[in-house]
Amino acid sequence: MPQTDSATGSATTRPSIRAVRPWLVVLIACAGQFLVVLDVSVMNVALPSMKADLDLSTLGLQWVLNAYAIAFAGFMLLGGRAADLYGRKTMFLAGLGLFTAASVVGGLAPEGAYLIGARAAQGLGAAALSPATLTLVTAAVPAGAARTRAIGTWTAVGAAGGAAGGFVGGLLVDLLNWRWVLLVNVPLGALILAAAALWLREGRADAGRRLDLPGAVLVTAGLATLAYGIVQTEMSGWTSAATLLPLLGGLALLGAFVAVERRTGEPLVPLGIFRNRAVSAANTGMMLGGAASFAMWFFMTVYAQNVLGYPPLQAGLALVPSSLAVLVGSKAAPRLMAVTGARNLAVIGLLVAAAGFAWQSTMTADGTFLTTILGPGLVMMGGLGLATTPLATLATSGAAPGDAGLVSGLVNTSRTMGGALGLAVLTTVAAAVPTGPDLAPLGTPDGSHLVPGYAMAFRVSAAILLTAAVLMAVWLPRPVHRTVQKP
Repeated sequence: MPQTDSATGSATTRPSIRAVRPWLVVLIACAGQFLVVLDVSVMNVALPSMKADLDLSTLGLQWVLNAYAIAFAGFMLLGGRAADLYGRKTMFLAGLGLFTAASVVGGLAPEGAYLIGARAAQGLGAAALSPATLTLVTAAVPAGAARTRAIGTWTAVGAAGGAAGGFVGGLLVDLLNWRWVLLVNVPLGALILAAAALWLREGRADAGRRLDLPGAVLVTAGLATLAYGIVQTEMSGWTSAATLLPLLGGLALLGAFVAVERRTGEPLVPLGIFRNRAVSAANTGMMLGGAASFAMWFFMTVYAQNVLGYPPLQAGLALVPSSLAVLVGSKAAPRLMAVTGARNLAVIGLLVAAAGFAWQSTMTADGTFLTTILGPGLVMMGGLGLATTPLATLATSGAAPGDAGLVSGLVNTSRTMGGALGLAVLTTVAAAVPTGPDLAPLGTPDGSHLVPGYAMAFRVSAAILLTAAVLMAVWLPRPVHRTVQKP
């Protein structure tokens, strides 16, 4: 149906996303989101094989993970605004195309430098793709219960992508080799690209605006530099110059970005959006939840392999129930929101997750699957599934149509930056816990010396989630109850 251009009064023929069945748009968008989130964690179990095959140093191995995280987090706000200005379908296709091509290069990499460069290119593609996926979902489904269910599906699929990384990686490494951890993206990416090209319709929130180039450069450089500083903490510690300089530099660039945005007529990020309590509070909740959940998958994978002695595939299988708990929690959230309200459910979910992390912190070196992986994992991830859907709904519901991509980028940036920061902080916490001289050194079959540090990391995670629950209870706006007067 033609639309009227508000500036000229003339009709345009720009097609609407709603010309396609909403469920098909949601399916394609969720498939893209699953793919990019999967690659955050899928590499973990493949790292030993990569190190041996490509003769990577320990530093090079860390950059296989960090190159993706830095590019993903640094460019995501730019990707979100680009979806508003240049089209959601365009950015979806461009991001997924780059991601898929980079997977080919990484999977065929003859040496470590090619692999690290390919991972950075994957992260850049993911940063363009991921904000577009949430914007496609919110644009395809009308506001109300149906949109809440669609966001719940998007949340569940994204969380399942991170959760499934260990299982998928272990399966591919055991059955084939480490290269298929990257090459598997190629047929999947090609299939999703074909479906998107055929069935998605282009949609722009505000084609008349121009990209704020100074703001884009400053925020991208600031986030990327900050992310670089965060990941440096794992290698150099928090007090070294290699860590402090990029952290301070990133903060300075972000400060300059704020100053530029206050003066420009068409800012990349209208700062007034943060006056919306739902947007600012929900993004804070997403950041704190991401800090706990990203670290959870890392610590549980290494606990299962290094302490309990599980091989990669068995370690991945052990975390499947936790993945299903995320799906169940996220899919149950829309119905529960209708009863409790989004704000209350977010708080309840964070409290449930905090209880699960506290339970997990009681882990021992001789723990069983039922008591140290299955039980705590179900509670942790079920609670996070319950909390994430209402937070994502609140963060996007208050946005103007022209800011939909931006707000989607903020949601994804908050979660990703929170995950990077949380992993850096919690691995530092775990490493700082004394282990005692009589325990076996790292790399031996007895990894009992790792348990006190892991347990402390889970206790700190529980405290982070309790803090998030208190903040959400105080900060998120209460629902307005309207009374209907009788005639």
